[in-house]
Amino acid sequence: MFIVLLRFAENRAAAAEHMPAHQQWIKLGLTDQVFLLVGGIQPGLGGAVLAHNTSRQQLEQRVAEDPFVVHRVVDAEILQIAPGMADPRLGFLLPAR
Repeated sequence: MFIVLLRFAENRAAAAEHMPAHQQWIKLGLTDQVFLLVGGIQPGLGGAVLAHNTSRQQLEQRVAEDPFVVHRVVDAEILQIAPGMADPRLGFLLPAR
């Protein structure tokens, strides 16, 4: 599983211009069942995505296609997490035993 941090970069002022395409990118990630949760990093520092059901290479490609990344509205950082324990409601994130 992965956490993608999308922190505002030098072209932050162009966020409104690229927001519709960025939202389409998010919707595709949700439809493809790769994104579990998408939200803002507070206070107004950018966004974050919780992703799973993908490889790191596939996620890197997907993130590279985000219009916010393409147009340098944000810088992306991908953190990979190897789940070890979880609340039963999140058991689907644990590796099969």
